[in-house]
Amino acid sequence: MNEKTKNLLNIAIIVGILVFAYAAMNFTSSYSKSIQPSSFRSFSVSGNGKATAVPDVAQFTFSVITQGGKDIVGLQKDNVNKANSAINFVKSKGVDSKDIKTQTYNLEPRYQYYNCPHPESSITPCLPPEIVGYAITQTVSVKIRDFGKIGEIISGVVENGANSVSQLSFTIDNQDSVQNNARTEAIQKAKEKAESVAKAGGFHLGRLLSIEEGGGYVPVQRFAEMGMAQKSTLTPTIEPGSQEVNVVVTLKYEIE
Repeated sequence: MNEKTKNLLNIAIIVGILVFAYAAMNFTSSYSKSIQPSSFRSFSVSGNGKATAVPDVAQFTFSVITQGGKDIVGLQKDNVNKANSAINFVKSKGVDSKDIKTQTYNLEPRYQYYNCPHPESSITPCLPPEIVGYAITQTVSVKIRDFGKIGEIISGVVENGANSVSQLSFTIDNQDSVQNNARTEAIQKAKEKAESVAKAGGFHLGRLLSIEEGGGYVPVQRFAEMGMAQKSTLTPTIEPGSQEVNVVVTLKYEIE
């Protein structure tokens, strides 16, 4: 092999090594960026979206509380009859069975406690608490979708055996729809902010690297505590008001 051929071969080898090194560096850089987006020059912007909706579901609980002596069977019969009467009334007003749920059924003893003298002043032992009767509490949760019947149903369960009505609250049955509207607004605002920042900073927006979402829930439900109810023909006026869903979206962009 002559000298000229050797020189050409050496040059070819050097060029090949340089090409291979350049390709390897590009591959390493691309792979690194693909698994670690933070290696890009990037910036983040946030947008807040709000959607207001009128609640379409009202929920409340009613209880039948029965207290008496030691005749548990008689107490249970009285309690069940009153609770069933109230439930049947709710159903007669068009409330579906799936929207009526028994939350609790409790049978608890009632005690008679004795005031005993100080242990050091008497050798007579103090009598233990004595069971003098029992109390039964049955609590039922009701969802109402026809708001025109809320007041009538609340009054009616009292007239049909319930002696406690509480925890009246309002919520949105399909929260996803309202949340989607808020999310769409939040993303749009974040995009507009990103374009404004890029224009002011003199650079172009690159790829969208990530989206993070916060919020996106209905605030604490409104409650109207009814307390211990008395039998009455009066029908309360119930106003559900409105609820606001907030979604905060953070977009992270590559800087070009």
